Amino acid sequence: MVSETSSRHSPLIWLVFLVIVIDLVGFGLVIPLLPFMAPSLGGDSTDVAFIMITYALGAALVSPAWGKLSDKSGRRQALVLALLCSCVAYIVTAMADTLWQVYLGRALSGLAAGSLPVATALMADLSPPERRAKAMGLVGTAFGLGLIAGPVLGGLLTGDSESFALPFYTAAVMSLVAAICAQTMLPATMVKPLSSRSEAQERAASVSVLGPTQNKLLLMQYVTHTCSVSAIIYLFPLWVADVFTWGPKDVGYFFGLVGVVMITLQGGLLAALTKVFGHINVLRVGSVTFAISLFVVAVAETTPSMPVMILLAFCGSTVCLPLLNAIASEVVDPSHRGRMMGMTASASSTGRIVGPLFAAGLLNSMDFSTAWLGSALMVLFLVIWSFTAARKFNRLELS
Repeated sequence: MVSETSSRHSPLIWLVFLVIVIDLVGFGLVIPLLPFMAPSLGGDSTDVAFIMITYALGAALVSPAWGKLSDKSGRRQALVLALLCSCVAYIVTAMADTLWQVYLGRALSGLAAGSLPVATALMADLSPPERRAKAMGLVGTAFGLGLIAGPVLGGLLTGDSESFALPFYTAAVMSLVAAICAQTMLPATMVKPLSSRSEAQERAASVSVLGPTQNKLLLMQYVTHTCSVSAIIYLFPLWVADVFTWGPKDVGYFFGLVGVVMITLQGGLLAALTKVFGHINVLRVGSVTFAISLFVVAVAETTPSMPVMILLAFCGSTVCLPLLNAIASEVVDPSHRGRMMGMTASASSTGRIVGPLFAAGLLNSMDFSTAWLGSALMVLFLVIWSFTAARKFNRLELS
């Protein structure tokens, strides 16, 4: 088993980071294409929404299973299998010439979405507790790089063509490359496999992860956090187009800036902030910033500076997730860490399903102000938790 206090594995952390970046650039590459691909095959805006939800639903259902597999068979084996499954899913989507095949491809991609929770558990395995927030921040940095590079590459590969096959084939190749890197560069076993456990021991392991009330409340924070983030990702392009007459290029630049913010905060500043102020205090500031920014937008949505408040909201939300991951990796035994990170991924996927539907319902029945207010209210659950139940996790203040 990897030592929890050793820092000699830092080169391996960067190898895992490289694997995540390659995979997430491929993931980011195809996301902006889906709103255009579905209509080209006879779909409408409803199909676009449900295609995205199909992916999130698949991920929500199987992410815990991917985590459990990594606990039983080893992180590397599970990570390579997930990446190969993603490769196949991208190929299925690339070959789609009917709408139902697009649904099938995205459903398969969701079912194959095990690389991130497994890689997150692997990051936690390789980092001592005092460096765990920084390791979790690297996962967020990989997201930021994927958010910046992926859509740009997807646009370049699509060009003026009416075919979307090339970007999906490229994403498949990137997943395959990531799988080869993981297979050849990472050690076979990071934690002791649990394949020898009896059925009774397996049931006890599940109870040890989900049994404590504090763990259940922690998982709920993933749902509410991702629910709100997904809601504002859904609302923002519609809002700025309606209120500020922004176009696709403006929205693309904005999300590129969000990616830069994610890299800056999670890749460097977060470790320094947690070292000075502690995990829980930084989480509190991040969640409060997230909530207040959305409340301000709800009240004064037509003020020209309001997109800056959304950027500030993203700053707050960006700080929260790696700290939640750091806490989640500590509340369970290392041999159950994959299972826990799989559950957090499932909880996040649930938020990605509920968030856009919740925001769309408020927007269609009321207006943008109400939709922004609803998003802010969701964040309040995280704010309240950070000042109450999260105090039990103060033992993480190790630095």
